[in-house]
Amino acid sequence: MAQGPLNGVRIVEFAGIGPGPFCGMLLSDLGADVVRIDRKGDGRPGRPADVMSRGRRSIGLNLKDPADVETALKLLEKADGLIEGFRPGVMERNGLGPDVVLGRNPKLVFGRMTGWGQTGALSHAAGHDLNYIAITGALHAMGDGDGRPRPPLNLVGDYGGGALYLAMGLLAGIVNVKNGGEGQVIDVAMSDGAASLATMFYGMKAMGLWTDEREANLLDGGAHFYDTYECSDGKWVSIGSIEPQFYALLLEKAGLTDPDFQAQMDRSKWPSLKQKIMAVFKTKTRDEWCEIMEGTDICFAPVLSMSEAPTHKHNVDRKTFVEIEGVVQPAPAPRFSATPGAIQGRPAGLGEHSDEILKDWGIQ
Repeated sequence: MAQGPLNGVRIVEFAGIGPGPFCGMLLSDLGADVVRIDRKGDGRPGRPADVMSRGRRSIGLNLKDPADVETALKLLEKADGLIEGFRPGVMERNGLGPDVVLGRNPKLVFGRMTGWGQTGALSHAAGHDLNYIAITGALHAMGDGDGRPRPPLNLVGDYGGGALYLAMGLLAGIVNVKNGGEGQVIDVAMSDGAASLATMFYGMKAMGLWTDEREANLLDGGAHFYDTYECSDGKWVSIGSIEPQFYALLLEKAGLTDPDFQAQMDRSKWPSLKQKIMAVFKTKTRDEWCEIMEGTDICFAPVLSMSEAPTHKHNVDRKTFVEIEGVVQPAPAPRFSATPGAIQGRPAGLGEHSDEILKDWGIQ
């Protein structure tokens, strides 16, 4: 039995890669009944390590077969929302474009997610996360001051600017329908979402508080009190002592008595102060610094690998990670007090639940 704040919400997910499955996982973790349409005949079994596919059932359809397209339309007639991540025009060519689908179900929220969006000069071009964030100004701001921009994994474009904006847009559209509105198309471009995520930095730039120079600003590693530092054992710690009281505690706990450290916000001193604080952190191991700083108001945390993170006390206390069939993976987020979410099931094999879905949704 599904649980969570989205219990009773039905979503049809057209199988894709990366941010599409992640959005489907998020909605399922919060209780939605998410049915994934996979290619008929693949028959690949579900793999426990394919964690982004958890919690959904799979139906196998051939979208080049008119009968299977009709089955998809019947599912969509009973759905609250749709997720698709094909290039512009693919759904239309399959007979599943917004005009057709909304004609069959005017209350449906049709969620479309691509890197460049449905319109614009690049809308039909191939791309990946790195390209989508490159045109927003976000990528340029990340990296070493004397080096090249650094890819920030694919968290900013695919998942932050894409999947999360799709989930938010889809749910906003469903709320609008519940309030008496009509269904509509949600055009999610990862480039739009990444630009939106950078809103604060554009505001800081307008106020003269941010420059285009990398590693020269408050939050990009330019400040000596907001960065990562290597310890004597080759491991790393993070420091985010921005507020004056937190900075004062950092100086106290690290034994930083050099009077130059009192000029916290003097940007001209940041490079030299960084060299001094780097030398201090190299005098102890990461565990020794944790003993001194962790849990204080310094704004400190060890930099943990993915192998280490699940066993950190804070993550254990909050059950941030779970283990299913031997696979350690992040638990559902965020937390709800009255309607907690849950992982609804293991990753499905392709087409594994075809008959079951049709029966449960009243189509067969």
